[in-house]
Formats: sequence, structure tokens, C-alpha cells
Amino acid sequence: MSLPHVPPELSDDDIDRYARHIVLKEVGGMGQRRLKGAKVLIVGLGGIGAPAALYLAAAGIGTLGLLDDDTVSLSNLQRQVLYATNDVGALKSEVAQARLSALNPHAALSRHPVRLTPDTAAEIISGYDIVLDGCDNFETRHLVNRTCMALGKTLVSGALGRFSGQVAVFKGTPCYQCLVPEIPPDAETCERVGIVGALAGIIGSMSALEVIKLITGAGDPLIGNLLIFDGLSMTSRVIALPPEPDCPVCGGGHV
Repeated sequence: MSLPHVPPELSDDDIDRYARHIVLKEVGGMGQRRLKGAKVLIVGLGGIGAPAALYLAAAGIGTLGLLDDDTVSLSNLQRQVLYATNDVGALKSEVAQARLSALNPHAALSRHPVRLTPDTAAEIISGYDIVLDGCDNFETRHLVNRTCMALGKTLVSGALGRFSGQVAVFKGTPCYQCLVPEIPPDAETCERVGIVGALAGIIGSMSALEVIKLITGAGDPLIGNLLIFDGLSMTSRVIALPPEPDCPVCGGGHV
């Protein structure tokens, strides 16, 4: 992660807007300045990306990249709280930009209404410090992971289904491919197995919190760890992710 050595100063409006952050000893004025100078890319503006985008914009992230080539559908609205009924049919990135700008006009919002491909991933991701991946397919997740590894970017990864979800942070080794070595042949989708809407808000918010911790230096981010949340029992646990010695992406620590 490459954050500015000299973060931008806070304006009077910033000091008022982010007052509840600034009084936190773990954040303070310097932490808020780091947030203002940070560049974060959100891959997928769906169940995880939508609430994460709201909280990151509200937190004062200086530059937010909004990557999604999809349009809003009626079935999205049960969990993707960034959108409204009259947005059905519109590009998610376009609606997100308008909503987030209304929430925080100081955030620089960059739209990427495309699907990541091996030809475009490096060019897009290279412009950001941290990537928050909340996309809904393993092919893109693996591509994001490979690109982040190649560029030395920190990756925050969130996933969910039914009543459970998970959040992990990857910075070097282990990487996401250590966790998911191969794309599951019978991968479940929310469309097929269902998902409770409020779970998306929980995992999206947890993912956003990890981004904020990484930027400000607050607490202990989930680097090399996986948090698993069970909404039915309202319990969570954190497990360490061991590197895979033969991982083709990170080399299991032997890069």
C-alpha cells in the first residue's frame, strides 16, 4: 500500500464533518488526513460494495473508484441499499456516483463501468492504494488477487451467502488464491441459494472498517486472517490463513 507521505490538510468543513473520527485517539487529525489522501477502488457495487461505498465516502476517503458494469435490477433492492426503485435499469456506477456525491461532495469519485479483464486490470488497479473486492464471481476475484499481488496493493476481500459471510485482508502472502486455490465447479450464487439482506450491510461495513483501519493505522487489521460471521447464531471467529507452499500467485512466501 502506498499512501501519501504528507497527507493533505483538513479544511474547516472537514474538521466539522469528521469530528467524531478526529476525537478518536486511534484516528485523530492525522488519521483523518490519511483518509483524505487515500485512493480506494471498490470492485463490485452490489451487496458488499454498496454499503461499503456509503461508509467509505462518509468516512472521508479522498478518492473512491467505483467499478461495476451492471445495471440496477429490482431484485438488488432487497440488500443493495445504495439504490432506489426508480434506479432500476440504470448503471450502478452512475447511480452510486450521484448518491455518494450527495453524501460527501468532497470525495473524488471515479467511475469504471466495465468488467475487469486481464488486459485492463493492471491499468485500473495501479491508480489506487487499496482494493476492496466484493464482486460475485471467482474469476474476477482471482484476477483482482493476481493483479494486487503483482502491483503490491493491499486487498480487502468480502464474501457472503445465505446467513453467513467472511472478510479477509491480503497483503503479500498468504494471498486469496491460498484461500481458494481453484474456482469451485459448483460455486453457489445468491440468486440460487438466497441471502438475507441485512447480512450484506454487516459484511460490507466490516470490509469498509478494515479499509479504514489499514489507512489510519488503527487496531489490528485482518492481514493474513479470515473472519467468518454466522448471522443465525450471531457469532464470529477469526482463523489464520496459512500460505500455500505451491501457490502460483504468491509462492507461499517464497517470492
